[in-house]
Amino acid sequence: GGVMEEFTGKLLVQQEPDASSFPNGGIRNTFEARGYSAWDPSSPAFIVDDTLCIPTIFIAYTGESLDYKAPLLKALRAVDKAAVDVCHYFNPEVKKVVAYLGWEQEYFLVDEGLYAARPDLLMTGRTLMGHDSAKNQQLEDHYFGAIPSRVAAFMKELEIEALKLGIPVKTRHNEVAPNQFELAPVFEECNLAVDHNMLIMALMRKVARNHGFRVLLHEKPFKGVNGSGKHNNWSLGTDTGILLHAPGKLPEENLRFITFVVNTLMAVYRHNGLLKASISSATNAHRLGANEAPPAIISSFLGKQLSQVLEHIEESTKDDLVSLSGKQGMKLDIPQIPELMIDNTDRNRTSPFAFTGNRFEFRAVGSEANCASAMIALHSALAAQLTEF
Repeated sequence: GGVMEEFTGKLLVQQEPDASSFPNGGIRNTFEARGYSAWDPSSPAFIVDDTLCIPTIFIAYTGESLDYKAPLLKALRAVDKAAVDVCHYFNPEVKKVVAYLGWEQEYFLVDEGLYAARPDLLMTGRTLMGHDSAKNQQLEDHYFGAIPSRVAAFMKELEIEALKLGIPVKTRHNEVAPNQFELAPVFEECNLAVDHNMLIMALMRKVARNHGFRVLLHEKPFKGVNGSGKHNNWSLGTDTGILLHAPGKLPEENLRFITFVVNTLMAVYRHNGLLKASISSATNAHRLGANEAPPAIISSFLGKQLSQVLEHIEESTKDDLVSLSGKQGMKLDIPQIPELMIDNTDRNRTSPFAFTGNRFEFRAVGSEANCASAMIALHSALAAQLTEF
């Protein structure tokens, strides 16, 4: 007969793994080895092969965070509290504010035979020698083109495996550099989105091997062509269904919108060094400021209309409330095409922190990164700013 093992629910909720050998910047002595993992019930447990995986926070015996999740949850809680207080000026019934995150994951695919022939790719994830390809990306002929069938087969399997794990992947396309691709999910609550992104990166590596590919997540694997970012589309919403970074239909709603936009800008302005540090890595340094990537200086782009509105408020003396046009119609002289609804701002590809209509897009995050790093800095900065406001 088989062996029956039992474990109690209590064992799932808290465990004690060894915490001694993680790099921690000297916050603990080497001999302080005890660590605790605690279940994060806000991110669903899942099964990989025959293993039950439970999202947890990881802290030291002395209370310091040894992971990204614990500080992220603290930062999200701080924003929730601070934003609810600000919301009460406009909507007293709001009880909770949630942060939403939609990441875009860019990556390169390399045939495993070619990959194996390059010790530099094998060891560092990028090319260190050799010459440029014949045309690099001068013709931009790869971008949004037909997806090669071998790649499409990989994408299909990846999407099926992702959906099995509850990751709501939605888009796929050729990115701008040769052999570069992208996938993106439906936006989710921030903590969940971060977990899903970590999972998808592991999944990509595994599935690629089934199709004779290797995935490169390095931010700049090839000289002369665009690197890979992970654009973090981020916004706040209330439990009552209000998008705090979206313009409203009434002047009062727009005043609330302006309040949250201006506080977000102030947080970015005051803590730009922290935001820069949150996305900095040796590999991302190769990408920032090159080709389409944002520069390595933190700035924000708001678009013509919103910039005009803010200038108008700054100059106005009377207490005139703000009117923002939402989407406007654009008629094309082609009879069979319906009227297009045009957003109130274009998207800026070279701004590290751009407003894109109803959210901000933190574009400086690197493709290899854990999104939590940028989100911890952003939410901590915003919570401090909203509290002060």
